[in-house]
Amino acid sequence: QVQLVESGGQLVQPGGSLRLSCVVSENIFRSNTMAWYRQIPGKARDRIAQITTGSIRRYVDSVAGRFTISRDDARNSVHLQMDNLKHEDTGVYFCNTVPPLITGSREYWGHGTQVTVSW
Repeated sequence: QVQLVESGGQLVQPGGSLRLSCVVSENIFRSNTMAWYRQIPGKARDRIAQITTGSIRRYVDSVAGRFTISRDDARNSVHLQMDNLKHEDTGVYFCNTVPPLITGSREYWGHGTQVTVSW
């Protein structure tokens, strides 16, 4: 059974911090590079941070230096620590593999978690 369950999103003021978490099916987590993706209303879902099974990390320029991705092998989970949040970080955040999981003939996504950065 495929499991991608994101949590941790909420309303936060600019400059604030949040920590997102995602629980992943063990068989998927242990053999894949994991990533966080962000979807802004009206735009495509973009990969913003990724971490390999060997904990090599990569970030897009817009979040580098502010976000930190990590993985907890004991709990089959991946996290995203977000600091110095900006209005433009508002969106729905999803975790998934790289590339995204395919079930049947379609990409599989969890429900995501909403992050809103606003006063």
